[in-house]
Amino acid sequence: MKFTQYYLDCLSQASYLVGDETTGDAVVVDPRRDVEVYLADAAEAGLTIKGVILTHFHADFVSGHLELARATGAWIGYGEAAKPEFDFRPLADGERISLGDVTLQIMSTPGHTPESISVLVFEHATDTEPYGVLTGDALFIGDVGRPDLLTSVGVSQTELASQLYDSIQRKLMGLPDGVRVFPAHGAGSACGKNLSTEKQSTIGEQRASNYACQPMTEERFIDIVTEGQPSAPAYFGFDAGINKAERPVRELGATVPALDAAGLAAALREGAVILDSRDPMDFASGHIAGSINVGFEGRMAETAGMVIRPGDAFVIVAEPGREQETALRMARIGFDNAVGYVPNVEEYLYTHQELAERASRLTPKQMFAVIEDPDVQLVDIRNEGELVNGVVEGAKHIPLAELPKRADELDPARPVVLHCAGGYRSSVAASWLRKHGYPDVSDVLGGYNAIAAIA
Repeated sequence: MKFTQYYLDCLSQASYLVGDETTGDAVVVDPRRDVEVYLADAAEAGLTIKGVILTHFHADFVSGHLELARATGAWIGYGEAAKPEFDFRPLADGERISLGDVTLQIMSTPGHTPESISVLVFEHATDTEPYGVLTGDALFIGDVGRPDLLTSVGVSQTELASQLYDSIQRKLMGLPDGVRVFPAHGAGSACGKNLSTEKQSTIGEQRASNYACQPMTEERFIDIVTEGQPSAPAYFGFDAGINKAERPVRELGATVPALDAAGLAAALREGAVILDSRDPMDFASGHIAGSINVGFEGRMAETAGMVIRPGDAFVIVAEPGREQETALRMARIGFDNAVGYVPNVEEYLYTHQELAERASRLTPKQMFAVIEDPDVQLVDIRNEGELVNGVVEGAKHIPLAELPKRADELDPARPVVLHCAGGYRSSVAASWLRKHGYPDVSDVLGGYNAIAAIA
């Protein structure tokens, strides 16, 4: 059996290639949109990708099912409760898919979404115990999928949480302890609240250590699973929608062009946003006025999707050599409107000094001195669950994902100081506020971690 896990740290997203090395038949489960890696690995292993299985309609990234289907002619499979706008293979609970001796079996595990499935992997068709189970967003390492993402489309989180209780407590926990668990996400994903950094586990380990896998009543399960979920990025609804749609297919090896000064000026006149993916300190020392800073080294695409709208055209400013990767990361969440990139931002700023700006960043000591002025608005942009680590008295809590719709709670005529946990998200929020008419904005170096160290 050929079994490969592919993990994207920048999205905490896992996908899988499963194949029978005797027959050469293979499937890919939950592929990302840049599918070149699956095609290359399958070719190297002498495998033919016959099918693409999606465990559910993903909300945090655009899946690569259409790209793989076009490149290979593979069928696309979803749980039978799914209703996509394209032809697909409905996969029924208990259905077995033969790749040769290697066999897959579908397990309906709704709760994160109604159509969610897990995929049991049998190394040999006659095995009584699966090699592993691909759990999608139903069961994570240390957590389970959140049941609240579909409340805006008429499905209550209580209804989904009830389904998830059955999927976790009865179905997945009904598997033998030795079955390996391979989820679709890891630590950092907004699809849950307590995900581990581990990439795989076992049913037995989760039975012993995962808070949601302990024996409990359905009511208790619903309470603890729905409590303290982070604010979902605004683009999640957009991605869930286009994953159901017959959307444009990303070309293999797609790139974006370099822009000269005239091209940048034209893009800005047309309303393009500047996405500056440099380190926050480099951004603070000098950037093009109106840029939004979302650093490449963090959760760039997911974070950018909180403060840039899906339909916005954007221009990329990046560290040299990272321009195409920045565009690719944005394309992975369906943000395809990259006009191009600025090839040398330092040179551009030197020749267009009227467009150059610096950003104010404060040390924690400077922050405490500044907020003695009652006119200063201190804003904590961490997620709800992070507040258990402590708060600064008097800070207003607006999670970053909620800032675009709650910015009117702040007075643009008064100074604003923002902090997150470590200083990454606060630079994002500060740059967004400056772009949207808040002239006096600072953020705190090191965030609450640094603040707590001196408090």
